[in-house]
Amino acid sequence: MRARWLSSLLRMARPPLALGVVVGVVCVTAETLLALLLVRVASMSPLGLVYLLGILLVSYLWGLPLGVATALGSGLAYDLFLVPPTHRITLFSSWSWIALLVFLVVALLVSGAAALLRSLLLEADERRREADVSAGTARLLLRAEQLRAALPVVARRLAQDLGLPSVAIELGPAGGDRHRAALPLNDEGARFGSLVVPADLPQATLRRLRERVVPPLEAALVAARGREAVACALAASRDELARVAEEQAALRRVATLVARGVSPTEIFNAVAGEMGLIVNADHTAIERYEPDRTVVLMSSWSASSGGSPPPVGARRRLHEDGLSALVLRSGQPGRIMVDERTAGELGRWARDEENGVAIGGPIVVEGRLWGVMIAFFRGVERQPEGVEERMRDFTELVVTAISNALTRDELAASRARVVAASDETRHRIERDLHDGAQQRLVSLGLQLRMAETAVPPELPELRRQLSHTAEGLALVLEDLRELSRGIHPAILSKGGLGPALKMLARRSSVPVDLRVGVRERLPERVEVAVYYIVSESLTNVAKHAHASLVDIDVHATGGRATVVIRDDGTGGADPAKGSGLIGLSDRVQALDGTIEITSPAGQGTTLTAVIPVGDR
Repeated sequence: MRARWLSSLLRMARPPLALGVVVGVVCVTAETLLALLLVRVASMSPLGLVYLLGILLVSYLWGLPLGVATALGSGLAYDLFLVPPTHRITLFSSWSWIALLVFLVVALLVSGAAALLRSLLLEADERRREADVSAGTARLLLRAEQLRAALPVVARRLAQDLGLPSVAIELGPAGGDRHRAALPLNDEGARFGSLVVPADLPQATLRRLRERVVPPLEAALVAARGREAVACALAASRDELARVAEEQAALRRVATLVARGVSPTEIFNAVAGEMGLIVNADHTAIERYEPDRTVVLMSSWSASSGGSPPPVGARRRLHEDGLSALVLRSGQPGRIMVDERTAGELGRWARDEENGVAIGGPIVVEGRLWGVMIAFFRGVERQPEGVEERMRDFTELVVTAISNALTRDELAASRARVVAASDETRHRIERDLHDGAQQRLVSLGLQLRMAETAVPPELPELRRQLSHTAEGLALVLEDLRELSRGIHPAILSKGGLGPALKMLARRSSVPVDLRVGVRERLPERVEVAVYYIVSESLTNVAKHAHASLVDIDVHATGGRATVVIRDDGTGGADPAKGSGLIGLSDRVQALDGTIEITSPAGQGTTLTAVIPVGDR
């Protein structure tokens, strides 16, 4: 408050000259009267100092000329009334002129010092005000989030603080005219803007703006531009980090599904959904290229409930003007407008959902263009930017998961084919043995028995030999039948799972408590798997478990067959050390099933297998 009051006092306009003359006369008169009163109690020598107060006041307020005039008037009054002989001018009549001359010199010096003091104080106050203006301008610029939005506010503040009619700050090229003067704003010699002021300002004001206002304004603007650039870079970095974090989180979710061993369809659904969320699409789809220039829909996703998308597995031919064909030809991301030319069931669905833009990115698996990922956006006016790059980045991340899912799916299919081929081979061998070797052995046995009955009584030794040979042939036939059952049980093909398991229970050397809750025939591959699980388990119990009872529960509900086998043996079974258990695990997994073995030492063994039944 004190500084503001002092500034107002210093910047007060000079009073009128006539008032200054009156004040000078009054001051000289009052000082003369005061000196005449003081001369009675003091010596005359220091009384001249009384006149210096008036000279100082007039010089400070009205300047040096009127101060000099006041000094001369004070000297004349001093000579006329205080220097003896009084009431007469003694400047040229005695040696008193020396004292008078000294007084005049001191008075003139005081007058000049007062005028100089005022100019120095005004200059200091002007510098302080300019510093305050620069500091306020810098605060406004450095606190602004958007530099261009803050420039009008800063310009109004400058005009108000500097007492100018108008001020404008313009970035970029700007020129003056007869109404405006453009003061250049430079950064290391390069002009980046202008301070625009009225052209009719006094040259002193323009020079003061150019020398004292422009340099700090340049520094503040350069700092603000640098801060804005840093803020933009930080915002871009935050956005990039958020994007990377989002993609990494999506990749973790997809990788979790892959690690859990879910089906490829679930993985493709997850990938399509994650891609839609990442690029903020309305719909997404994944298609696979086929050698016959067709594409197969692997998955689709929608941000909102709407029309039903095409079913997974839908096949369509490539349309030359379509997005999938464009990506196949170029191997690069592309975009098209969704219109009547968009072919196929997927294209019709996209039009029905009012999608206006379709963007596709290639899916490259092990160096081969495997398929295309498509993102649909509603509305023609919506033209998303940077989607192609984000799709490419995310596809590169998830392609390993896709490759692993495809490899696992192909491995499972291959293993299923191997198991099916093995079962078919077993079935064929069993059938060949039953229809070929077994029938011939039965025929030979009958012929031997017929020969035995035709032997005369007088040849008992021959009869005995033929009987012994027939019995041996019967044993060979029984062994062959056992071998045939081990290869593929004929009763399983003829009677189904229930009779086959009952036969295994009857033949088991360990008592078996069997419960079969299967009311109808299961697919052959499932029945064979269940049969061999029970057969191998009973063999292991007989060989290793030292059990007194085996509990077997087989049932089929909810689209899956479940086998639970428990014994009260010694436990401690290790699946990794038994080739039979490993073979059972491969067989179950080939059917997309699961098998679990729990065998704590001394507490028996429990085997649980779950096999999807599928279509019967």
